[in-house]
Amino acid sequence: MTIKYTRKTPQEGQVNNPLHGVKLVDILEYLLATKGWASMSNTVDINCFKSNPSIKSSLKFLRRTPWARAKVEQLYLESIKA
Repeated sequence: MTIKYTRKTPQEGQVNNPLHGVKLVDILEYLLATKGWASMSNTVDINCFKSNPSIKSSLKFLRRTPWARAKVEQLYLESIKA
């Protein structure tokens, strides 16, 4: 008896994930271009959007803080659906 194993390609496993393949830097740049720092800081209450905001400081904070990253990703998803 021969058992065949099939491997899923990475794309097959991420069919329903709208964030698949989207980098955090791309999310921030899109939000910055469409909303701006002030609007982002009103929606997601984090200091890296309020006090001397920059892409670099925001990336550093969001990569280390899962709850903040989840909020930013949710904001991105809501803005691309609108």
